[in-house]
Amino acid sequence: MVRVGLIGFGLAGQAFHAPVIRGVPGMELACILERQGAKAKNKYPEVRVARTLDEMLSDKAIKLCVVATPNDSHFSYTKACLEAGRDVVVDKPFAPTLGEAEQLVRLAADRGRLVTVYQDRRWDGDFQTVKRLLKSGAVGAVAEYEARFDRFRLESKNVWRERADHPAAGVLWDLGPHLIDQALVLFGEPETIWAAAFCQRQDSKIDDSFDVHMEYSRLRATLQARSIAYAPGPHLLIHGTEGSFVKYGMDPQEEILRSENCPDGPVWGADWGEEPEARWGTLSRVGGETSKVKTERGDYRGFYVNVRDAMEKGSPLDVTPEQALRTMRGILLAHRSSREGRRVRWTEAAE
Repeated sequence: MVRVGLIGFGLAGQAFHAPVIRGVPGMELACILERQGAKAKNKYPEVRVARTLDEMLSDKAIKLCVVATPNDSHFSYTKACLEAGRDVVVDKPFAPTLGEAEQLVRLAADRGRLVTVYQDRRWDGDFQTVKRLLKSGAVGAVAEYEARFDRFRLESKNVWRERADHPAAGVLWDLGPHLIDQALVLFGEPETIWAAAFCQRQDSKIDDSFDVHMEYSRLRATLQARSIAYAPGPHLLIHGTEGSFVKYGMDPQEEILRSENCPDGPVWGADWGEEPEARWGTLSRVGGETSKVKTERGDYRGFYVNVRDAMEKGSPLDVTPEQALRTMRGILLAHRSSREGRRVRWTEAAE
């Protein structure tokens, strides 16, 4: 049994970590670090609640710490946990700077500890579907890939993610790690990045939308997020030499995890992550053949299953430290491109 200490019980801790951890056989949510308030105790009365990190780490049976706090504290919490001899999962983004992320990777290696970043959207059903399609050659050689996160939120909120005075805030830091990581998994490192992070809402103080173009020799991956998109565009769009794939609608897991229907413990239905046929993507092949493509079943528990197996069996990590650093480089180069108004090469300094 891998006993887990969860640091932070805001949105990330409540919706994306606690229920997923509790749904993985062989994992126990043993402690939650919530500095004030009683949300954790009310939600999970059987789980110990700590008020300080030292109090959590005093339980030597906790072997895995999960950092689900605001971005500016990722480095300090992860460093302290590694130094205390714990393996660590840190929510995306890894850290506010590449230098800090690299320091954490070196520290983990020196201490013989595991460190990885929670790239849960690799376990989106639609992303799994795209990986299968590309591997099968269904669209031929890919010429254009587009992934979008469209929302309709006319007013900003007074939360750290949307405050200009908070390190690593803004939507490019929030959603960019998902989209950039997925593109890197599919296509590897680009030659250049050309990006714009901008504001759509009247009251936004920091970027609430972005365009990121990852440019390869014969392929462009366009990654976009919008705050004002009442009628969302395709979530995924792929054009290749043998056809095109178009998919509307987001993976259903996030909506359920953030709702009152969120599963608890092992009570995850057999149809978890299944998408209705009406939301399946469409594959149009050269020659006129058009068909619906069943969306693979998504399951964020796959991330923690892999972490459990890496700790207990020595299995390879799905999200390696090297991949986490690569994604950090992509985020920072996109910000640099936006600031300087130019294409930047992948090999340029990210900071």
